[in-house]
Amino acid sequence: MRNVVLIVMAAGLGVTIYLFLYTSPEERAAEVVETFYTYEQDGAFSDSWAMFHPFMQEKFPKGHYLQDRAHVFMNHFGVTTFSFTVGEAVEMNNWKPAKEAEPMDEVYKVPVSQMYKGKYGNFTLVQNVFVTEVDGEWKVLWDYKKG
Repeated sequence: MRNVVLIVMAAGLGVTIYLFLYTSPEERAAEVVETFYTYEQDGAFSDSWAMFHPFMQEKFPKGHYLQDRAHVFMNHFGVTTFSFTVGEAVEMNNWKPAKEAEPMDEVYKVPVSQMYKGKYGNFTLVQNVFVTEVDGEWKVLWDYKKG
């Protein structure tokens, strides 16, 4: 029995390493966005906030984000959850989240559609979400440039 457990663990580790090494950055970026919006969908705003790039965490202190995110969607829109789709990631270079921000190399733009059913009817929000690596971790950004 012990040998079977060791074989299963080794196989799992092998598959994980294979997927990590052979998954394109575009696929990883889309997976990060998928995870982020799954947390949002589940109301796990603390987990989604932790996936934010430092630029976003500075823009939204954690406590403010946790209260505001739930308040806006649940109280104002009258929804308890939403569904979403994630599109294909496209690499961008020298992208900036805001006019005054420093440009970032190797950022991936991932379109997301969030579908809501609420007291004001059914509606869809479409947003480009941006993903980049910070210290080996993929982080989420939103676009704040005007125009």
